[in-house]
Amino acid sequence: MQQITVLGSTGSIGTNTLDVIARHPDRFKVFALSAATQVDLMLKQCAQFSPRYAVMANEEAGRLLAEKVKAEGLSVEVQWGSEALVDIAAHPQVDAVMAAIVGAAGLAPCLAAASAGKRLLLANKEALVVGGDVFLAAVAQGGARLLPIDSEHSAIFQSLPEDPKTWGHRIEKIILTASGGPFRSRDVQSLRDVTPQEACAHPNWVMGRKISVDSATMMNKALEVIEARYLFGVQPAQIDVVIHPQSVVHSMVQYKDASVVAQLGTPDMRGPIAYGLSWPDRVVSGAAALDFRQLAPMTFESLDEHGHAQRFPGLKLAWESLDAPFGTCAVLNAANEVAVASFLEGRIRFDQIHVVNQGALNRVVFNSPKSLGELLALDQESRSAARRHVGQLSV
Repeated sequence: MQQITVLGSTGSIGTNTLDVIARHPDRFKVFALSAATQVDLMLKQCAQFSPRYAVMANEEAGRLLAEKVKAEGLSVEVQWGSEALVDIAAHPQVDAVMAAIVGAAGLAPCLAAASAGKRLLLANKEALVVGGDVFLAAVAQGGARLLPIDSEHSAIFQSLPEDPKTWGHRIEKIILTASGGPFRSRDVQSLRDVTPQEACAHPNWVMGRKISVDSATMMNKALEVIEARYLFGVQPAQIDVVIHPQSVVHSMVQYKDASVVAQLGTPDMRGPIAYGLSWPDRVVSGAAALDFRQLAPMTFESLDEHGHAQRFPGLKLAWESLDAPFGTCAVLNAANEVAVASFLEGRIRFDQIHVVNQGALNRVVFNSPKSLGELLALDQESRSAARRHVGQLSV
């Protein structure tokens, strides 16, 4: 019986994780849950899974949840704040941590879980994008087991040999697939008129608003390129991206002998979640199986064709940031979080998200960060620079 902490339990990844856990009550037990502000959904999850702890992001939400938990007669201890998040991630009784907090806010509990030697199911790509070598050092020192949950990185992990020591001399390159989002065929000039509702309407995946916008700009793929570089120890030049609108091939590994191993499946996050929870075993996930007799033709497009380079200018920032001093990826991530939030609030246009990101990369000056404190300070400085840039733009 594995004791599981789910960080970000009310989000898309979190709810899918609980769906998988509910299918295997003989294997998994929820130890702790965390959420930002969705008190009512957290209350329902507490009633269903009876965690020992429930943590909310701030005191107001925490006190409200505590009142509701008491009124329902649930034996759940309610806490709030960043220290409580760290505590439930590193608790001695926890075996595995699902890290599904969106953004840099998830970095501290991810580092805590890594340092405590947990099985860390990483759905928060920002932990590696921002943390980079600092995060990997914590994983190595703590003896943690890092398992990727993003569908693309899970696919790569499943397509690699079991022994990581052999990866370096076997792999030619990693190929990340991208759906292209809702604007794959849209006229580039019309992107200035995109609404938040349009940007959040992904054709294949059901995701939160922030990651849906990232998919529409393909900044999610830029962050995944950065994450893949750290997860699999390859050079930036060994990472390629192809657009695959059907989202059936989740990613591929090309080997030195030119053979390619790919992982396929329906676009359902319960697949990689179930694999991460049960690794090295496999359990029923709830995802539908592929029916190859009914499968539509699969197509692949280069980023160099159909105007994709102009449509998704943010993607190239991944390789540029990886080739720059350590910390540049943290600047990019922070700026993008501010830019996406500003777009969703109607303060900037869709096509100005890239302008804000590029502007922050040009403006923020830093020394390579060497600790969590320095990374968080750089994150805050980058957000401030991005907010100033947003204030200078006109919608």
